[in-house]
Amino acid sequence: MNTTFDVAIVGAGAAGIAAAGRLAGSGLNTILLEASSRIGGRAWTVELDGMALDLGCGWLHSADRNPWTRIAEQTGFEIDRRNPPWGRSVPRPGFSIDEQAAAGEAYDRWHDRMLTRPLPRDIAADHLVPGDRWNPYLQALSGFINGTALEHLSIQDYANYEAVATEENWRPLRGYGTLIASHLPPETVCMLVTPLERLILSPKGGVMLATPRGELHARTVILTVSSNVLAGGTMQLPDELEPWREAAGRLPLGYDEKLFLRIVDEATFPKELHAIGNPYDEATVAYHIRPLGRPMIECFLGGVSAKLLADGGPVAAYEHIMKELTGLFGAKARCGLRFLTTSQWRHDARVGGAYSHALPRYSSARRTLAAPFENRIFFAGEATHESAFSTAHGAYASGIRAAEEAIAAIAVASR
Repeated sequence: MNTTFDVAIVGAGAAGIAAAGRLAGSGLNTILLEASSRIGGRAWTVELDGMALDLGCGWLHSADRNPWTRIAEQTGFEIDRRNPPWGRSVPRPGFSIDEQAAAGEAYDRWHDRMLTRPLPRDIAADHLVPGDRWNPYLQALSGFINGTALEHLSIQDYANYEAVATEENWRPLRGYGTLIASHLPPETVCMLVTPLERLILSPKGGVMLATPRGELHARTVILTVSSNVLAGGTMQLPDELEPWREAAGRLPLGYDEKLFLRIVDEATFPKELHAIGNPYDEATVAYHIRPLGRPMIECFLGGVSAKLLADGGPVAAYEHIMKELTGLFGAKARCGLRFLTTSQWRHDARVGGAYSHALPRYSSARRTLAAPFENRIFFAGEATHESAFSTAHGAYASGIRAAEEAIAAIAVASR
């Protein structure tokens, strides 16, 4: 097997797959290394009971300008373009229309204060009204959206995302993970179960990559691993990359998980609906009941509730969910459901969490993390995007950007 390459891509998630797609046909000898036994990274669709379940990203956010939308259309992936259920003002169990309106107004006021009256500490929680009854609701929303409490969220980072996001959110019917995995060019050499153990800078230029399968040499490397992996100790990086590791540490992955339940009692649950377990509890879970008309409930845990799953395991999370669902739909809800599966992103050492958020005062760390090192190491992944972080389309754009940087660097060195 060849052990010398022009470009080595580390990580076969959305960013790595996008980089491989850009490099295909470039004439450069490319290899893709993936630590796990599958491709897709935090985009992962599993088939259970005849249903495509996205354990990771599931929505084409900003779908009207999301490149994965175009890719889906070009490759025959059907897209559900209906508005997501969370934006509809409809009667919800345990959350009346009046309560929804009051909660929405509280969110709008907080959102307006945050974006129009910046405070020096850059902490989103500073804009909460002390003692307001909707503060737990706002914290729960932050858990769903950011994976963390508002005390740990940079206002500037949040504003950067809001400035470019659109309200279009669509779903690929066969799963986002399936869509992303299908985009890997067939000619790309991809080595699964091949984690990067050590990165060594060659004094003559280029990089050596140590893996359990032996050493590889590359003129350039594109690192697409998550910020938690980059900041952690699962791979040895040269001291020269300490600024990048430090930047990654300021962009930690939050707590977000999913748990799926099969509906076995059709009469217990209504048609497609979005519900909140308890809007007055920051540990509440969001429920998408019968998504796409399918007989299941997609439970979305964020922040405190996702940490419950990470710390207490699936059993603790399941009991928390059952308490909320029986409170909403009655005792029959427990026997009307069957556990299907759950994500475990926090415990996956190859990922380490959900998606990144910038700590207060460190939104600029994204720019630092995206900068190349000596035109031989390039960085990609959702955490490197300054406005579309936490999304698969942000990861895609970063992979394209890093691939083009590598192509340009090699062209200059070859002159």
